[in-house]
Amino acid sequence: MSPAARLRGLKPDWLSDPKVWRTEILGGLVVALALIPEAISFSIIAGVDPAIGLFASFTMAVTISIVGGRRAMISAATGAVALVIAPLNREHGLGYLVAAVILAGVIQIALGALGVAKLMRFVPRSVMVGFVNALAILIFTAQVPEMHDVPWPVYPLLIGGLALMVFFPKVTTVIPAPLVSITVLTAITVAAGIAVPTVGDKGELPSSLPVPGLPDVPFTMDTLTTIAPYALAMALVGLMESLMTAKLVDDITDTHSSKTRESIGQGIANIVTGFFGGMGGCAMIGQTMINVKVSGARTRLSTFLAGSFLMVLCIVFGPVVSDIPMAALVAVMVMVCFATFDWHSIAPKTLRRMPAGEIAVMVITVACVVATHNLAVGVVVGSVTAMVIFARRVAHHADVTSVTDPDGTGVVYSVTGELFFASSNDLVTRFDYAGDPDRIVIDLSSAHIWDASTVAALDAVTAKYGQRGKTVEIIGLNRPSAEIHEKLSGELTGGH
Repeated sequence: MSPAARLRGLKPDWLSDPKVWRTEILGGLVVALALIPEAISFSIIAGVDPAIGLFASFTMAVTISIVGGRRAMISAATGAVALVIAPLNREHGLGYLVAAVILAGVIQIALGALGVAKLMRFVPRSVMVGFVNALAILIFTAQVPEMHDVPWPVYPLLIGGLALMVFFPKVTTVIPAPLVSITVLTAITVAAGIAVPTVGDKGELPSSLPVPGLPDVPFTMDTLTTIAPYALAMALVGLMESLMTAKLVDDITDTHSSKTRESIGQGIANIVTGFFGGMGGCAMIGQTMINVKVSGARTRLSTFLAGSFLMVLCIVFGPVVSDIPMAALVAVMVMVCFATFDWHSIAPKTLRRMPAGEIAVMVITVACVVATHNLAVGVVVGSVTAMVIFARRVAHHADVTSVTDPDGTGVVYSVTGELFFASSNDLVTRFDYAGDPDRIVIDLSSAHIWDASTVAALDAVTAKYGQRGKTVEIIGLNRPSAEIHEKLSGELTGGH
């Protein structure tokens, strides 16, 4: 391959394909518009000035577009992070909040380097479906306040915005329907002088770029012990949401992403955000769905432009952006809810075929997320529930059968299934210690030993027969089972 051909292969898609270039730019613009009220709302939750949330969204998006592991995913200030750090800001002030954001970034880099992203393989599909459905519910419930106790023109504007997003793509997909909806509804409200809640009502937009600096805190051990618990919680919540969102985008786009790079990238983005005085953040599922599923963006350019456009819109076009009716942005987010929710998962046909345990895991995940408003809690509880159900199911597959020799001098016990703590606990009770002949063979050729509990159970069986002067021979061990049995047998009872 010639150097020129290699160079062409390294060029991003948006540099060589005008269609991709247009999709990425428009997608970034739609996301930027949707980010403004969200960032302001999360700033209010955290108890900081709206500019702090907007600065965080700007620096997070721009930084993660460069160092992140998942293309087209949007990271910005989020509600989950705001909830975690709000008590710290309330009790100790903004300086401690910013310091916690920087420390959280350091922790995320360390966790990423240690391979925490590999834990994602233990998240079952039922938990993933529950995560997605709970997320859609949370996005919708977050819009309810914008539809309650508002002037009546909000409702026809909302319906009109939804109608535009449903029917405009049938005319053309060159321009994202959400952008058309936002533009049309803004033009109508401004031209007709309709008094409805606007973006400007959420808070004052910044008029200048953020300036880097150190957090205003004493650099002492007391400061570290104060911010450490909040930083750890923020790091874990941020990584959980970011990795789950990355996995979701992988499934939607049929592409693979580096979860380790994404973990480290989230840490770098939070460190940069902290030094610019932002409130930190993580991946935003709602804005990511706007970018990937609604706008069709697929490259880092859309993520970079989402952050860049956000600042341009605030600083240069602040007065215009302030006039955008909240009804237009609520319509976009409601549309995202319907696009995000996995309707197939609750179809009667699916529920009839799905195992009860899988349905239970999905429902538990949704319930935990909706109850706590914390996606990480739902994922952890759902995953643990799935593991318990799996352990119970596999444990029931272990069985013991016996065949006595015709001459009555020996008996062969055939053990089948997966042997671990859940299935081997009652293994000791499956043998006839008093009635069996003097020679006992335990055949494990159809079984597999997974843990020390099983080795201890086999040792207990051997000891009980030994107390009666009978000999036990264990045969048929596969290589991994033989290795763990040889290593641990006789070492687990302390000589008792």
